[in-house]
Amino acid sequence: MKYSTGAIVLHWLIAVLIALNYIGAWEAEDLAAADKAYAMAGHKAFGMTILALTVLRIIWRLTHRPPPLSPTLKTWEAGLAKTVHSLFYLFTLGVPLMGWALHSAATGGAPVNAFGLFAYPGLPLAQDKGMAGLFHELHETLATLMLVLIGLHVLGALKHQFLDRSGELRRMWFGRGQ
Repeated sequence: MKYSTGAIVLHWLIAVLIALNYIGAWEAEDLAAADKAYAMAGHKAFGMTILALTVLRIIWRLTHRPPPLSPTLKTWEAGLAKTVHSLFYLFTLGVPLMGWALHSAATGGAPVNAFGLFAYPGLPLAQDKGMAGLFHELHETLATLMLVLIGLHVLGALKHQFLDRSGELRRMWFGRGQ
């Protein structure tokens, strides 16, 4: 049984934005200061978009029952799937929240520009270099853990699709199918 179209759209949109944000952050590391500031403005805007879409996804999840897990899953696989999905919600909230806190502590609560369209208000934090450093460490640590989780999620999906031949990928893909 497939996920709803809303869940599928939110899943893939968030996944693409997360991938772009990782790439953008890595590429920004070696840029000159002005170029890095420009790249990081985009990184922050994508992060805030991921946060907003995650809140929307949680609301969607609470109002739309997901399909049951495949009956072909072993007990440990079902438990691992539930744990990984729960951790994804935690990380897709936690990583951007720590980034928002980092930005706010680094700037004294300046707003976060969202692609020049509008601005998210800064969090009410005083400018504090030590606090910004703490939020930076938390942001990077959670992002690294999320990268490991993404790897586990992709490997699991590929295992079910190609080794188990369960057709599991069709559940989270567009179009007709189970």
